[in-house]
Amino acid sequence: MIILGLGGLLNDPAAAVIKDGVLAAAVEQKKLTRRHKPGEVPSEAIDAALALAGATAESVDTVAIARPFGENGDSHTHLELREKFPNSRVLVTEHHLAHAASAYFASPFQEAVVLTLDRAGDFRCGARWRASGNQIQLDREMYYPDSIVDLYGRVTELLGFEPRADEHKVQWMSAQGGDSLTALFDEILNTGAEPWPRLNRSFLDTDRVGRGGFSAKFYERLQMRDEADVEEKHKAAIAAGLQRATEKAVAAMAGEGENLCLAGGLSQNALLIAALERGGRWKNVFVQPAGGNSGTAFGAALHAWHHVAQQATRIPFNTLALGPSYTPEQIKQVLENCKLRFRFLPTTGELVNAAISRLGDHQIVAWMQGRMEFGPRALGNRSILASPLDEYSTENLNVFIKRREPFRKFAASVPAERAAEYFDVGPNARFLATVGRVRDAHRKTFEGAILGADQIRVHTVEAAENPLFHELLTMWGKSTGLPVLYNTSFNLFGDPMVCTPRDAVRSFYSCGVDSLFAGNFMLEK
Repeated sequence: MIILGLGGLLNDPAAAVIKDGVLAAAVEQKKLTRRHKPGEVPSEAIDAALALAGATAESVDTVAIARPFGENGDSHTHLELREKFPNSRVLVTEHHLAHAASAYFASPFQEAVVLTLDRAGDFRCGARWRASGNQIQLDREMYYPDSIVDLYGRVTELLGFEPRADEHKVQWMSAQGGDSLTALFDEILNTGAEPWPRLNRSFLDTDRVGRGGFSAKFYERLQMRDEADVEEKHKAAIAAGLQRATEKAVAAMAGEGENLCLAGGLSQNALLIAALERGGRWKNVFVQPAGGNSGTAFGAALHAWHHVAQQATRIPFNTLALGPSYTPEQIKQVLENCKLRFRFLPTTGELVNAAISRLGDHQIVAWMQGRMEFGPRALGNRSILASPLDEYSTENLNVFIKRREPFRKFAASVPAERAAEYFDVGPNARFLATVGRVRDAHRKTFEGAILGADQIRVHTVEAAENPLFHELLTMWGKSTGLPVLYNTSFNLFGDPMVCTPRDAVRSFYSCGVDSLFAGNFMLEK
């Protein structure tokens, strides 16, 4: 049985393939082609996913597509899919149900409450579900404009960032603020006044364009001149007020119990996930790590497998390394076509030792290995790496390479079996979907990556999932006494993460990274 899942067609298109009970591939269109026209069927992502699964368009049994998907009308998309996949049936999955399926069926739970939160997927912006066995039943829903994500976008614009793109910046900025404005945002969300958020529209003005569309009442409560630009010294407090109120509102929506699953755009807020993990209301929390719109491709396929095909067996969810990989011959061809000088490292030992040598010299290393990750985070296959022992690594990464704000910190990747020595962190750190805390004895070592008081982004690496990256971390630990490397995504200036060898070469020579390890090839400047 071959099921093709499609999702995010209006903004973050992706394709996922389940083949005979295995998640064989998942590919995002923008990473593969660096472009996308809204509503367009992601043909390149589909072709790549099918090739990775060893399948053809003719062999696909079911195409499961998550709404919304057609700027030219749903019927046009349906006809295009029928033509492309002549032997398959086309199933349509509602947007939030696809989110819910992606979270629950990927979780280790047989029963759970599922919370899905986004801006306005199919007019719905939030839903709570009760899941058991193969069934997911809607419990309660929330509709736009009572959207936490929309409010987050408005504050993103207010603080001078790009709404619907830079909300993660507001999240990380919030770690530097206090609780002085939490009560204001509680009032805007009606937190505590009603069981679920209901935005107080008196703080918004629909006639205002720009700065988030906030009303004179909002500026008055902030003690600011009406429609004035927010001063830098006040931005962290506003971000923190929004973040804390969001955490309280989501906790109230979820309730309490044994197992909680999350998906949707807001589930990518790692500080929110950490707050739910530590809140004491839930024994277990699982977040679908590719919880945005691209993840609905995965969810649509899982829904078709369990609910439509009535399969009881769970699809193993062991890795997000589900995209393309490249052979030595393919990488070598690109390097030679670009007329670059390189060194070939034929064994894993030579590759790892060469990387450790450069990191030990306080170089910044680009690491492109194996299959591309699915989702927004680099998990050791498309990463830029640096040593925490280099006191200038944070400055070099932020200022000279990524060119981003200093409050945006980097993840600390560590072998899973060694993580507890340095950090207090939960199981969602496996996919960088939460934040942890630094042990007191190691605060000085990781001070460049600490968020606020003691929080830090932690990525725990399993040997079975990513043996090469795990070996690099382990051998780095044997060399230095510290089995931890700083890890950030291998991309520049808002581009998608690199996918191909050519993407890697282009990014490498466009920034201050010192060395590139692409497969078994090493390039140095």
